[in-house]
Amino acid sequence: MERIRHSRKLQARADAERAAGHRIALVPTMGALHEGHLSLIAQARKHADRVWVSIFVNPAQFNEKSDFESYPADFEADWEACERAGADVVFTPSSAELYPAGAQTWVDVDRLSLPLCGATRPGHFRGVATVVTKLLVAARPHVLVLGEKDFQQLVVLRRLVIDLGFDVEVVGAPTVREPDGLALSSRNIRLGPVARSRATVVVRALDAAEAMLRAGARDRDRLLERVRETLAETPEAGIDYAELRDPMTLELASERLAGPVVLALAVRFPADPDGQGAPVRLIDNRVLNALPATASEAADRNESLTLEECS
Repeated sequence: MERIRHSRKLQARADAERAAGHRIALVPTMGALHEGHLSLIAQARKHADRVWVSIFVNPAQFNEKSDFESYPADFEADWEACERAGADVVFTPSSAELYPAGAQTWVDVDRLSLPLCGATRPGHFRGVATVVTKLLVAARPHVLVLGEKDFQQLVVLRRLVIDLGFDVEVVGAPTVREPDGLALSSRNIRLGPVARSRATVVVRALDAAEAMLRAGARDRDRLLERVRETLAETPEAGIDYAELRDPMTLELASERLAGPVVLALAVRFPADPDGQGAPVRLIDNRVLNALPATASEAADRNESLTLEECS
């Protein structure tokens, strides 16, 4: 396994690999690697001959300086994890490498960046889109592997690849969860034992919505009410957002659900029982298949579609 620090060297390596007929997969990370990241490396291996992992804590995507400064970093552990997972190259650029002095060029994916995390973290996705563009230029991969836990990010970056004409296949990998269902995240380690236990309410909220859907509920607002009721069972849980949206466009789901929707949640928890530590913000989601509840409802929907198509 090789460590590369500079974009030019990575580009030269990419040119050589491509000339040899090898497919390259890139897994972009900010370090603090866990089993979720390692699953992305395993997924990348299915799609390419060479698997490259980038480790870069991107200052441009943090809204709060304290959040950036407290982001966990342990390069030796990350290196060992990449080696165990079978990565071929680890790209570790410096901030000066990706944001040279006087840098003033940004990439902004417009509407997809506005809702959900974009509403409470202005500029976040501009930072994400910009750094991933730089990584794609440096690594020249055939495949970009991203986790579905960061669902909005996945949608934003798929749009970016299409709009900028990158010849890259974007692969979404399923969320990896801990035994109690909580999505693996580098932020989980900032939760004390009490907060960690209470954070599972996020999974219960997702389960509650899915159970209602399976029981035939199709009212968007009623499902969201049930989600909020479930989260309220844990008073410490502060809701940033709980929304049902179209999984492709991220537009609000219709009041009457009739197809796939993504239930997206962002919830904050105090790091310790005294509430002294900085809150830890967890995100999670689940794509729900809200097909019509009854045959008559399906028939009504098909008739409505036919009329619309004919008008």
